[in-house]
Amino acid sequence: QVTLVESGGALVQTGGSLRLSCQVSGHTFSTYAMAWFRQAPGKEREFVAATSWSGGSTYYAGSVKGRFTISRDSAKNTVHLQMNSLKPEDTAVYYCAAAEAPPTILIVATLPYKYWGQGTQLTVSA
Repeated sequence: QVTLVESGGALVQTGGSLRLSCQVSGHTFSTYAMAWFRQAPGKEREFVAATSWSGGSTYYAGSVKGRFTISRDSAKNTVHLQMNSLKPEDTAVYYCAAAEAPPTILIVATLPYKYWGQGTQLTVSA
């Protein structure tokens, strides 16, 4: 059973930066594609960024490409989302997700992600 715990959400000003973290545990004998999704009030959950377990492959939604960076710290079993040049439209609850997959595979679709964190709130003030 994989457990994901997000942290780092905060209130930041437009143009600011923030790093979200996702602590991964319980994955001893498997590898996982990892991703960040977000859900704004009144909107559906949407894909933000994904990485392979190896970290060698990453993919971003068009709305965050060039501003956000997903990375995995294998030593600390943590996945980070570095967010720069934040905009009010980035305001959302951000969720970390894991899907069992070979180490070089990343997954963009929502359905394969079986494990989810509880979410962390990012609010970007105008």
